[in-house]
Amino acid sequence: MWQVFQFPLCPFSRKVRLLLGEKGVGYEVVRESPWERRDEFIDMNPTGRTPVMRDHERDITLIDSQAICEYLEETVEKNPMIAGTATSRAEIRRLVSWFDEQFFGDVGAPLLHERMLKRIVHRQPPDARILREAMKFANFHLDYIDYLLDHRPWLAGATMSLADITAAAHLSVADYLGGIDWTGHELTKGWYAGFKSRPSFRPLLSERMEIVGPPPHYEQLDF
Repeated sequence: MWQVFQFPLCPFSRKVRLLLGEKGVGYEVVRESPWERRDEFIDMNPTGRTPVMRDHERDITLIDSQAICEYLEETVEKNPMIAGTATSRAEIRRLVSWFDEQFFGDVGAPLLHERMLKRIVHRQPPDARILREAMKFANFHLDYIDYLLDHRPWLAGATMSLADITAAAHLSVADYLGGIDWTGHELTKGWYAGFKSRPSFRPLLSERMEIVGPPPHYEQLDF
């Protein structure tokens, strides 16, 4: 069985786990705190980043969420998430990249640093200015997601894809950390509420990060 080395609020690990869930692939979660730079973990991944996916029996180690997702797409036929025409697949990959880079850089990374790492690692209070800036960027990005959903049933087109999985992973972490104001974003809110109800998503919603708790609405499907 696959092992996924991760910590509860790693959006890239959530992306991999959601894809595993949608494809019906069993896995075991192994808690890893990359900021501790544990020797055994660094031996597996010298960059010290999560997720890492490991199959000991086959001696396979996979690193980087997108590389892992592409591997799963190539090796597991069930529920393809990068499908359609070449143009459709390009659009899926564009949006995956946008969430992994732009959304995470503007919203996820500062929220994680201010509301999680500062408390757990540095024992420092968050910087309110940085939090306000991250929430402002989140609102801009939700506007764009609203636009996409106003023109398509799913983010990248007619069917659910890795773009939706990636977006849901990043939004769930930002929502856990109190960085999302859903007011005025009914299209995105409805899409996300539907995603939260999927069996692949339920294990994520029940997990908690030590010291840092989510807002009351986080686990609710009707929020």
